[in-house]
Amino acid sequence: MDEISSSNPNSQTNESLGAYSAVETVQTIMDKFLSAANVEAVIGPPIREGENIVIPTAEVLSFAGFGLGSGSGSQGPGENENTGSGGGGGGGGRVLSRPVAAIVISPAGVRVEPIVDVTKVALAVFTTLGFMAAMIARMWNTKPPKFR
Repeated sequence: MDEISSSNPNSQTNESLGAYSAVETVQTIMDKFLSAANVEAVIGPPIREGENIVIPTAEVLSFAGFGLGSGSGSQGPGENENTGSGGGGGGGGRVLSRPVAAIVISPAGVRVEPIVDVTKVALAVFTTLGFMAAMIARMWNTKPPKFR
């Protein structure tokens, strides 16, 4: 990448400009994803309530996927040969965050209070019970092997 950024843009071919553009796009997107996981996103501003100070904390998850490609070639024989070159790319991702704990600072001391998502726990329990019921039903419906 250092060679591309330090070279003269007028001397580059269309193919290398396409590759540079794709790499620049990926770099810009990655910078946005990495900025989502900064300290301000994980530890919130302190909230003062009387003698107590509460500091919210969160978990930040970032998922990304990218693809790049380039090529060149010609189409058809003859004088009007259509030569083409180019590159392309694409990508996507998602940034998720959820609260995980609150740090409480009081005259009695410092403690960490976990934040439990009851809905997520209930969904996990129902999913596990459903899987167990399906496996038990499948075991009861199988027939023992016949020996000759």
